[in-house]
Amino acid sequence: MWGRQLSHILDLEQGGRERGEEAMKLKIFLLVFTVALGFCLTNPFYNLITAAIVGGIFGFIALGVLWGLEPRIGEFPPKSILGLAIGTGVASLAFFALKEVIGAFPIPTHITPYIYVIVFLSLFYIGITMGVKISWEADSSGRKPSLRSDYSNPKILDTSVIIDGRIADVAEAGFIEGVMIVPKFIIKELQYIADSPEPIKRVRGRRGLDVLKRMQQEIPNVVIKITSHDFSHIREADLKLVELAKRLKGVIITNDFNLNKVAGLHGVKVMNLNQLSNAIKPVVLPGETMSIRVVKEGKEENQGIGYLDDGTMVVVDDAKKYLGREIEVAVTSVLQTPTGRMIFTRVKEEEMVSSIHV
Repeated sequence: MWGRQLSHILDLEQGGRERGEEAMKLKIFLLVFTVALGFCLTNPFYNLITAAIVGGIFGFIALGVLWGLEPRIGEFPPKSILGLAIGTGVASLAFFALKEVIGAFPIPTHITPYIYVIVFLSLFYIGITMGVKISWEADSSGRKPSLRSDYSNPKILDTSVIIDGRIADVAEAGFIEGVMIVPKFIIKELQYIADSPEPIKRVRGRRGLDVLKRMQQEIPNVVIKITSHDFSHIREADLKLVELAKRLKGVIITNDFNLNKVAGLHGVKVMNLNQLSNAIKPVVLPGETMSIRVVKEGKEENQGIGYLDDGTMVVVDDAKKYLGREIEVAVTSVLQTPTGRMIFTRVKEEEMVSSIHV
């Protein structure tokens, strides 16, 4: 089953690669089209060499405008690409209409080509921006309100938070929503873990694939996007995530304490699910009592260790003799650390006995 899930995820990745190839073909077509258009506009007024140079300049300027808009366009939904194409077509038609109007004015012949170039580039830019904007607004009105603005603020998932699995529960509860970015190098890392000869690692990797499939298919307020962004000059996956977050202006979601620190040093916002888990744990005050099962010995002499249902460690003084038993304890102090919380207690009966003797 996990193999089908990995295949489904890699199909999305392959689709992203194919879309990248199509985008490159579109850029080449646009370059050839605009160079030819620039040549046709200037050829009646200049010799062939000058017309070719002007056409080349014209084409590369138009391509530069599109290339500059590409990072922003990547943040918009697919319908915006259709808006871009429509906007470009409308700009071209509008130019040929204005060309006839401009030709009716007594403009010097040697200036006319430059006016044509300026007018077309202006219409080209306006057509693209308006087409993308109109398509974006139309797409936003048809989507759930919770997803409207999250294309400009994506959440980037790392390996630890995917394998952990709580991200799916938090998203299903509606506390996290919008676009979730999963880089290709994270998918490869999950695949490597799922293929590990060590049983524990293999289970963790397959669990990560299960979580991604669940978020893709069962949680409507989350959009999983596979990105092919990679940084060949960077070897560490954590630094790649930080660089990707800086480029996309996104937020990293992780359980990794070290990644949290590294991202903070680079000025990248991080959402740590462990911190969220600690924040919503019930508050325990000194003097409160609770029932705890002593499951092992502590580091100090005669200490016992138990755990709450949420995994919080409870240290019980002088409880070694109660190993394997469930006892009533009284809280003496609580220690909060970046990685979790520890509760220090003492056996309630002993506390009552000592109080009587006093």
